[in-house]
Amino acid sequence: ISHTWFLSIIQNDFRAGRIDLENTMRLFDKLQIPFDVAHIKHVFKKTIDKQKGQLINIEDFRSIYRAIVHRPEFNELFRTYASNTKFLDDTQLIEFLRNEQYETEACEKTALEIILKYEPIEEVKKRRQMSFEGFIRYLISEDCSVFQNDLKTVYQDMNHPLCDYFISSSHNTYLISDQLIGPSDLWGYTSALLKGCRCLEIDCWDGSNNEPVVYHGHTLTSKLLFHAVIQVIDKYAFVASDYPVVLSLENHCSPKQQEVMADYLESILGDKLLTSPLDDAVVTQLPSPEALKFKILIKNKKIGTIEEGMLRREFDSHGETGEISDFEDLSEEEEIDEKAPLYRRNVSTKRKSEEQLPTPPRKKAKMKKIKIAIALSDLVIYTKSQKFVSFDHSLSNQQCYENNSIGETRARKFVKHSGNLFSFNTIK
Repeated sequence: ISHTWFLSIIQNDFRAGRIDLENTMRLFDKLQIPFDVAHIKHVFKKTIDKQKGQLINIEDFRSIYRAIVHRPEFNELFRTYASNTKFLDDTQLIEFLRNEQYETEACEKTALEIILKYEPIEEVKKRRQMSFEGFIRYLISEDCSVFQNDLKTVYQDMNHPLCDYFISSSHNTYLISDQLIGPSDLWGYTSALLKGCRCLEIDCWDGSNNEPVVYHGHTLTSKLLFHAVIQVIDKYAFVASDYPVVLSLENHCSPKQQEVMADYLESILGDKLLTSPLDDAVVTQLPSPEALKFKILIKNKKIGTIEEGMLRREFDSHGETGEISDFEDLSEEEEIDEKAPLYRRNVSTKRKSEEQLPTPPRKKAKMKKIKIAIALSDLVIYTKSQKFVSFDHSLSNQQCYENNSIGETRARKFVKHSGNLFSFNTIK
């Protein structure tokens, strides 16, 4: 019966003899089988590579279908409860539900509801039985998902200050392969946003023709134009979520190209870009994710306070720069040395060397001056990058809109030794 039913659904699609990848995926939809596109492409490619063509026949499709749908573990479960027959009756299905799904209150009504919902073969359905095809459709349905359906929508209270939430963040978002010699690609930003990421990193460097570029500095990774990155973010920022997006700028650009960045941010993002505090209120605490829906925030160094920035925005600040003093802490072992050689060390040799050499002395932090274009600085509202000094310093001096980034190794030490204080700070 299953064989006849299967052929009755697919045979019209093979009237011309063969079908392509697009029609193969359309047939999976017709057969009511959810699928992963990448998986279908992979199995389809393996099939056509054997034949050195681009199309498949009806037998090829049956092979692809069995490879993807008729999984061995499903087969084993079905045979365990089907008692050497090709169908499950309601009693056997109840036994499966109780033993495997832990539905202790499963009864004849429960089994019948599942059969009526998932059994695709009408003749089998009328007999109040379930074929292997129906069994598969039940197992891959949302009714069998370990994820609770009611958690797929936002169910938490989103009206607390922004700092009360964990934020789904991405590091080196533009890299899709090797971190030292691999390609930079706009797909990195598209993919992250479509997965619900709300904080994206953008490494910005001076490019030719006064065009800032995005890449992993001091490496052989390829470069993207900054304005192209912002265009992609503008397109996909709120496809997966309405909640705010933070653009974390790792800014290595000259003031001149920082101004170019500021112009692109404003011209491309338009009203999505947050350029002033909500309701123009004095900032005493961060707004909530709910209040910041559909807004894009810029995280960068900032000159002065939010209030000073708002006063400056009444005037043309192009050409103006500010300077801030910052500590360059060279002792943080966890930070990646971007100037390190681009080859892999022999692990065994490295370990032997580490065993023989004494621990190097801690390097002292040194003061450096950083120039910031006022036009870019004044786009920073609730997410000002601020160097972490100590918990005491943060509690005494830090404003609610100042954000710290702490490396993972250092963060673990804080969690271990100062866990109660660490909750006030943000981990990068």
